[in-house]
Amino acid sequence: MAIFGARQVLWRSFSTISSHPLRVCIVGSGPAGFYTAEKILKTHQGSQVDIIDRLPTPYGLVRSGVAPDHPETKNVINQFSRVAQNGRCSFLGNVGLGSSISLVELRELYHVVVLAYGAESDRVVGIPGEDLKGVHSAREFVWWYNGHPDGRNLDPDLKNTDTAVILGQGNVALDVARILLRPTSELAITDIASHALTALEQSSIRKVYLVGRRGPVQAACTAKELREVLGIKDLYIHIKETDLKITPADEEEMKNSRIHRRIYELLSKAATAGPSQPSSGQRELHFVFFHQPDRFLESYDKKGYVSGVHLEKTALKGIGSEKQIAIGTGQFENLSCGIVLKSIGYKSVPVDDLPFDNQKGVVPNVKGRVLSDNSGDPTSIENGLYVCGWLKRGPTGIIATNLYCAEETVTSLSEDLELGVLASTTRLPKLGRDGLLQILDNRNVQVVPFSAWERIDKEEKRLGSLRNKPREKLTSLEELLKVAGSE
Repeated sequence: MAIFGARQVLWRSFSTISSHPLRVCIVGSGPAGFYTAEKILKTHQGSQVDIIDRLPTPYGLVRSGVAPDHPETKNVINQFSRVAQNGRCSFLGNVGLGSSISLVELRELYHVVVLAYGAESDRVVGIPGEDLKGVHSAREFVWWYNGHPDGRNLDPDLKNTDTAVILGQGNVALDVARILLRPTSELAITDIASHALTALEQSSIRKVYLVGRRGPVQAACTAKELREVLGIKDLYIHIKETDLKITPADEEEMKNSRIHRRIYELLSKAATAGPSQPSSGQRELHFVFFHQPDRFLESYDKKGYVSGVHLEKTALKGIGSEKQIAIGTGQFENLSCGIVLKSIGYKSVPVDDLPFDNQKGVVPNVKGRVLSDNSGDPTSIENGLYVCGWLKRGPTGIIATNLYCAEETVTSLSEDLELGVLASTTRLPKLGRDGLLQILDNRNVQVVPFSAWERIDKEEKRLGSLRNKPREKLTSLEELLKVAGSE
């Protein structure tokens, strides 16, 4: 659909709304964005909510972050679709903050702007060799196998090595390990990107090492994710018996955390349940505790390529009550591999005219109200500007965590509206969507409304049915925009 057609459809949809509604723009269409929109629509009758996203596709990490073999986790899309189909809400895809429209312009057009665009970069380890070929972030790898347009050209080399090292032991690290080790016949019936499935079918990876700085009691994954990776059929699991020894401090941690105790029990059981050695050709998963990367090793044969990780042994040191941190011991060893995946955390990125705490990787805020600097002074509030999701609290939590995060932000917004902190909608009407679409039209931006996304959705499902998959994702912007623009 051309932009003029999109504007006509959107204008018709809102012809019955009050001439001066509360106009809200939400940047980012992942869980944080949709939960915020849902809450605003329920709380403020007559409000008009526009959700913009730089991609032509909605749903953020539900589409590009949730593993393809976790279809039940994606069911929340049904709830988000109902929000997008609300008569007072619109989704405007292919609209990038900073590229298509500036933050300053959005704040002129809307009474309220809520930033919920998540975390699209990575924390760095900050050690020598991090720029070697074969060293990737887990985010890039996840985007690659999930068909994100920005990840389609990653092309990880899975053919020329039998060993992968994953730095980190959280849920994303376990997702990545599972995708590398799971039989491809099981992945073939998911919505995994075709280019990734082909590469995994040809993969030589047989050993995966999950490296963590601390011990099994402190592993950052959930029991559900751990059970799933431990349950891969015909997989040899290796955990050093010495790593399972626990201290009084560990006991205290487990006493105060049922999750930590459950994780430890699952790992202990896995360490003793299987054979002591792998059988010939069997795939292997090794949990390496109490080690941290010191540097990445360069291959002698292939200059510029990674050949392993130089690891330092760590020990736990208590700080305060119930908290243990890993410190280096000065003992080192090498772990050979041909590919490294860093799963040490996502990182949000700033945009022009947005206060940003580079150290924490978040927008400074008090309960979702954006502050004008990093001082934490609650009086330095940017009126009408709010934040939600990972951009607000850092890259932590599950999908549902964003629901509580959104409730807090919308509560702050409602309080500000009631106290008269926000510009009155009667005294200061805003152009909102009409003004936004006019600017985008002038800049020749092809806007993708929700009806155009539904065409993409329909086409992906059609292509998937030809391969006995729930969907075959379109992985390039060109393909997505072509289908979106077709009638």
